[in-house]
Amino acid sequence: MQVYTTSNNTRWWLQLSMASMCAVACFLSNKNHKVSAYSFVPQRQQQHTSVGNMQAQQRLIFTRTTNPHVGSGGGGMTMKKRPLSTRPVPSSTDGEIPQNLKRKVVAKRQLRGDIVPKGKRKGGTSQPTLRPQGKTRLGANNNPSNLKILGGTARGRHLSSPDVYLRPMMGKVREAVYSTFTSFGLYDEGVRTKHLDIFSGSGSVGLESLSRGAVHCTFVDLSRDCCDTIERNVVKCDFGEEEGGGGRNGVVTRVVCDDALRVLRDPVGVGIPDVTTYNIITLCPPYEEITYADLLDAAVNSPLLTEDTIILVEYPTELGCLPHVLNQENGGKLIGIRNRRYGRTVIAMYIANPTGRLEKAESRPEEFITV
Repeated sequence: MQVYTTSNNTRWWLQLSMASMCAVACFLSNKNHKVSAYSFVPQRQQQHTSVGNMQAQQRLIFTRTTNPHVGSGGGGMTMKKRPLSTRPVPSSTDGEIPQNLKRKVVAKRQLRGDIVPKGKRKGGTSQPTLRPQGKTRLGANNNPSNLKILGGTARGRHLSSPDVYLRPMMGKVREAVYSTFTSFGLYDEGVRTKHLDIFSGSGSVGLESLSRGAVHCTFVDLSRDCCDTIERNVVKCDFGEEEGGGGRNGVVTRVVCDDALRVLRDPVGVGIPDVTTYNIITLCPPYEEITYADLLDAAVNSPLLTEDTIILVEYPTELGCLPHVLNQENGGKLIGIRNRRYGRTVIAMYIANPTGRLEKAESRPEEFITV
């Protein structure tokens, strides 16, 4: 039987011919079917190709772009970060309060620490019994949230908590907030900052401000239990209890047990002296118990505001995004200067009728697009 063999030259020409045919096929396919130069995945599918952990939403999508430094065809590769959220942007851009704020928000929170449904326990039998939010806590547990002052003259002082479980501002959020306030120059030497802390709870937000250099703080809460707790914490931190009382820093405090909206709209009626204004107003309400449209309307038009007043609003991600500009009835405006997300909590900051005195409190509309 005769065996036919192929010489090395013949084998080489066959391989070259096959390679040429593949190159022609690739060219025609790329021309007629929009195949990417970087893979055989159609471009319309490649736009949705993601890399990395989809659950973490840190997805990178590849898109073709013109790059004069990559080959004669100009085909380059860029990576774009997919947004963390696709929540709709408030439709109002003229300073009016958008519709998404005119409803009560449902903002259920993950069970944690001492806030769990009644009858539930976390972990094994060695864990302490956990209590539901809003229920009376055990008298022996004086500080279930381990609240303490984070900076300033009273740093490290532990605070008492009311007889019900609350959700105070998280320590890392409070630290970030006061780092921002400090960068604005609100606690610089010679600056007499007055703070209005509404929905005070245990008073941790306002007491932090006093510790860092504020000369006065008015605490507001509807609960008599919370107001009594604030007064105890003022003494613990060695701050003055009433005007003229004076503590180690000569500061003065006032505790008002009344409704937040009434305080903002009629401060004289609740005992705040006439023509009193504040440099900082913090609003950290219980998310599901207020309507943000009413709260913002009362805050924006309050006689307690003055030029360059900083207003902080804490709100849940479920609410969507607050608008960048809020109009006042007298023609003034509140301009959004910060809108930062911390987990499922968002902190927005506004400045009232800015004069330019707080140089670092600049408008940042890009932060009010989504949360």
